[in-house]
Amino acid sequence: MTRPTLVGPLLQFFFTDYLIAQRRVSPQTIASYRDTFRLLLQFVDRETGIAPTALSVATLDAGIILRFLDGLEKSRGNSVISRNLRLTAIRSFYRMVAFRDPASAGVATHILAIPLKRADTQVRPYLTREEMEAILASIDRAQWRGRRD
Repeated sequence: MTRPTLVGPLLQFFFTDYLIAQRRVSPQTIASYRDTFRLLLQFVDRETGIAPTALSVATLDAGIILRFLDGLEKSRGNSVISRNLRLTAIRSFYRMVAFRDPASAGVATHILAIPLKRADTQVRPYLTREEMEAILASIDRAQWRGRRD
């Protein structure tokens, strides 16, 4: 019988090697992903009583991820856009898990299938022709001559 794959070592690899060395993501992205997993691990600890050090990939399945995402919107008051950003971080982790630990590919596939929620987009205001012409007229074109836009 095989032992369950623990999330801790995979998370360590995800942050120290995968995101930094392989994907070369920005420090802001790493901080955002870190906050996502901090919230997720705290949620799982409250829901199941399983400490982050004992958490297995099989326990961190699509059902608990969906409850976590719903909890973000309901209890924390997060917007759909914030919820989708958290889901993006989780999906990134599970894409890596599917390659790193083939035994967890089934769980990863279910999580990768969780759709993003549609969010209402705000109508962006636009400039009228007169406003645009006023802005262009205020630019000192001699200063920009010979420079590429």
